[in-house]
Amino acid sequence: QVQLVESGGGLVQAGGSLRLSCAASGRTFSNYDMGWFRQAPGKEREFVATIGGRTLYAASVKGRFTISRDNAKNTVYLQMNSLKPEDPAVYYCAATPRLYSGGYSSAGDYDYWGQGTQVTVSS
Repeated sequence: QVQLVESGGGLVQAGGSLRLSCAASGRTFSNYDMGWFRQAPGKEREFVATIGGRTLYAASVKGRFTISRDNAKNTVYLQMNSLKPEDPAVYYCAATPRLYSGGYSSAGDYDYWGQGTQVTVSS
């Protein structure tokens, strides 16, 4: 069983930056594909980025967000720059032990989820 705990959400002005962190339990973190998803009120959960077998980004965040990981700390990060009014959502960290060279971008591909952290952007 893997437990994921997100942190770093909050309120930021449009154009600003936030860095989300996701701390994972488990001894084989480096073998996991890790992903970030987000869900705004009334909308479906959507893919943001993944890292592991491959690093991928959603088109809406490419060039603004950067996913990275520190395997020594069992932590994955999401650096969010140039935040826009359409970025507010609950951001979720996800993990799967199946590395995939193509990169997982569907929520159904992930086995473990964190509780989410709220990101709010003021205009």
